[in-house]
Amino acid sequence: MDDYADRDALFDSFAAHLSPGKAKLYREYGLDAVMGAREGVHFQDRYSDRRWFNCHVNGGVFNLGHRNAKVLAAVREALDTVDIGNHHLASPYRTRLAERLAATTDGALPGVVFGVGGGESVDLALSLARGVTGRPGVVSAQGGYHGHTGLSRAAGDAQYRDPFLASLPHFTQVPFDDIAAMDAAVGDDTAAVILEPIPATLGMPIPSDGYLEAVQRVCHERGALFVVDEVQTGLGRTGAIYACQLDALSPDLVVLGKGLSGGVYPITATLMRAELLTFFERHPFAHISTFGGAEPGCAAALSVLDQIEAPDFLPRVRALGERFERGLMGASFTLRRRGMMMGLAFGIPEGGLLAAHLLYARGVFTAWANNDTRVLQFLPPLITTDDEADELIGILREVFG
Repeated sequence: MDDYADRDALFDSFAAHLSPGKAKLYREYGLDAVMGAREGVHFQDRYSDRRWFNCHVNGGVFNLGHRNAKVLAAVREALDTVDIGNHHLASPYRTRLAERLAATTDGALPGVVFGVGGGESVDLALSLARGVTGRPGVVSAQGGYHGHTGLSRAAGDAQYRDPFLASLPHFTQVPFDDIAAMDAAVGDDTAAVILEPIPATLGMPIPSDGYLEAVQRVCHERGALFVVDEVQTGLGRTGAIYACQLDALSPDLVVLGKGLSGGVYPITATLMRAELLTFFERHPFAHISTFGGAEPGCAAALSVLDQIEAPDFLPRVRALGERFERGLMGASFTLRRRGMMMGLAFGIPEGGLLAAHLLYARGVFTAWANNDTRVLQFLPPLITTDDEADELIGILREVFG
């Protein structure tokens, strides 16, 4: 691709055509990286010899690293014979991926609807819950994040809703990890409760023992559906294929995204119980997604599943998380961790912002938790080697003591 003359020229055009607010913020904070060459756990700056560990991974998009060789090979092979395909027609790619995803739930969630972005798939889950139950209400957690599309935006934090006048009636938010508040909020008009098992944007709070099971019980007692948003926690990040499996949950719907793409081709999925899928028997054209389940994307996702279902993959993720916990013991932050889902909580306002700035200067790219800026999201790729982990641990200990 033809390059811009220099970094300033690129940022000027970025500001003019894409996001003046982001361009201004990045310049003020010195976050001027432009992704150039990338491979594995690193990416290079396009205009200099600087390089960063990617410990943000776009919330899980790059769980398997940048330009994962197996994912790239699968997509290239698919592109030799297929294109996006037609969402109206049966497809062996989509069907095989749906079978594989259903198998990851031991058949508990055999229905699958594909999408392109996580917000789209959350939107479908909430739409379906309302359609099936005939109820309008949705309960979610304050400070949570579910996307930037219609119903997913309405279920998220006010800062993502209010600028667009997107607050909707019948949507209620309660504090995360507060079962009394949840119990009071779920009523006869509630179609669904949607939660992230560990809300990343809220600062990776680890739920109390029994909280998620209690939420599920409240839902089932009152006829509401329990929707688990695993866009960031799913596909191996917590040391299990899904975080909800660590608590032996049996949700009605699970939403997947980000990491399902392998960082190469956008694809998301909403998994559901068999009886929910029958809604589309009665309304086969009530929902469509032109690019949902694009055939090259299915090839990417099948490669992702091949890799995370390898016998040594999840034990390796758990061991890697334990390595970080041992190495960071006694540091000047509190480590919030489940598997490799990690947050560094600092005892000062905006500590996460400051930490991201300090680490950026040391070659580690991270992001703060937008709804609790005391916390830094710390998400190294799941393919990080022991040597790379030890290097990261060394940098964090040097910076934070």
